[in-house]
Amino acid sequence: VQLQASGGGLVQTGGSLRLSCAASGGTVSDYAIGWFRQIPGKEREFVAAITRSGGNTGYADSVKGRFTISRDKDKNTVYLQLNSLKPEDTAVYCCAAVGRLGYYSDYARYTYWGQGTEVTVSS
Repeated sequence: VQLQASGGGLVQTGGSLRLSCAASGGTVSDYAIGWFRQIPGKEREFVAAITRSGGNTGYADSVKGRFTISRDKDKNTVYLQLNSLKPEDTAVYCCAAVGRLGYYSDYARYTYWGQGTEVTVSS
């Protein structure tokens, strides 16, 4: 499966963005999908994930209550809605897939990766 992330941009503190992770060559419902973010010089950080069934989701404590992961099987796309953005959310966001029922929070366990989309939150 190939993944393409998009939707990043520049937004003010408190603003919102919706990131998309479009899949091709495979079906999102065949994979657990995770979102990760990375700041230069820092380790990749787990943000959110959704199980293969779409029935369960998980979030990092730092984004819980502000970010929402969802899936549209018809569009073969996973979304990450980012609300109440803070400057510390500034990073490159990437989506990843692994062919199992449950998701991992460890980025090393994911098999397929899309390119990143940059999110910048100004103060």
